[in-house]
Order: sequence, then structure tokens, then C-alpha cells
Amino acid sequence: MKTLIVINPNSSQAVTDGIDIAIDPLRSFGVPIRCLTLAEGPPGIESQRQADLTIAPMLNLAAAQKDAAGFVIACFGDPGLHALRDQTGLPVVGIQEAAVMTALTLGQRFGVIAILPPSIPRHLRAFGAMGVLYRLAGDRALGLGVADLADPNKSLDAMIATGKRLRDEDGANVLIMGCAGMAHYRDPLQHATGLPVVEPSQAATSMALGQIQLGLSHKLQRTDYA
Repeated sequence: MKTLIVINPNSSQAVTDGIDIAIDPLRSFGVPIRCLTLAEGPPGIESQRQADLTIAPMLNLAAAQKDAAGFVIACFGDPGLHALRDQTGLPVVGIQEAAVMTALTLGQRFGVIAILPPSIPRHLRAFGAMGVLYRLAGDRALGLGVADLADPNKSLDAMIATGKRLRDEDGANVLIMGCAGMAHYRDPLQHATGLPVVEPSQAATSMALGQIQLGLSHKLQRTDYA
């Protein structure tokens, strides 16, 4: 059976496992979903250089999935998004792009909880390319790396405090979790802030499943059009 392939471009199996748990409710839609870890990736993607270096091996991993119905790139920053769209006519969704598009349906101004300060310029470049900077309330960093996110003693309180600053100081009325490694904190963050919280892997997987079911793609699959 054709399968939606979710690729974690870092080499952390713990992050992949968290993504798999987060998207599990979406398996009820009936399309099989398989989450893969990119063995050649860094333990966490925290810079533009690290993100760019994952693109070639990720393309190779995607090409090897002969049963694919579509792909999700599960790294906030969407490394290789357009390269993979060049490679395949199947649906390809990046979690950053999907998270922003989902957030725009839930609130007027979105706030992003980033991991480290160097992540923010990458985010802003992407938001500028999407034309959504005027809807961005703020992008604030936790000062924690991807590996630190696995420890709730380090990360959950910091995420809640950052979410409240985005809400109270920046005027955000919807929050985006700015890393796939945050997936298991969505419910407590939403409860503590009272705001809708978009978990990017869930948003992208939901979007990809919709495209698969509706036969949508960035590339036309027929050649007899006028």
C-alpha cells in the first residue's frame, strides 16, 4: 500500500520517535505513515550549514522509498523542500511552511518558539519568502539545543515562559513550535498559555494526507492539458 513518508533530516531517533507519536492520531485517516531518520544527518539541525548538508542524503533516502505516496520533511526550516519537489511529482510538504499556513487559519498574529538565536534569521528569511512577515508577532529562542528538548526539566518551563512572552509582550494569538523535537510538549504548552499551539509535524502530515487523498500535486501528472 502506498505510504506517506515522514523524513527527520537529523540523526536523532528520539526526535523521530516523538514525531511518530505526535502524528499517530492521523493514521486513522487510512493512509499508512512511515517515519524515517536520516542517518547521515547531524544530531540536531541548528544552523543553515547543517540544514543544507542534509539535502543530498535526504534526496537519496526519499528516492529509495518505492512505496511512497508523498513526503513530509520534518525539520523546521524545510531543508531540501524545493529540491525534493524537483525530484518527485508526489506531494511534498515541509513542516515550517505547513505550520505557518495552519497558524494563519487559527489566529491573526503568530508567534514562534525557536530553539537557539541563530535559528531566527533562517525563520525570518523563510517567512519573508512566504510573504507573511506582517502576520508574525515574534520569534523568540529558548536558548536550548535539539538534544536539550528531550529533557522536560530543561525545556517545558522555558517553552511556557517563552510562549507567554509571545502572547503578552508580542501580541501573538497562536503559537508555532519551532522544532520537530518539541512535539510531545504541545498539550501542556497549549494548556499553560491558553492559545492554540501548532505542532509542525502534525500540520504537515495533515496537509500531505489531504493532498494525497485529493490527488493534488505541485506537478501535473498528465500531458494532455490544453
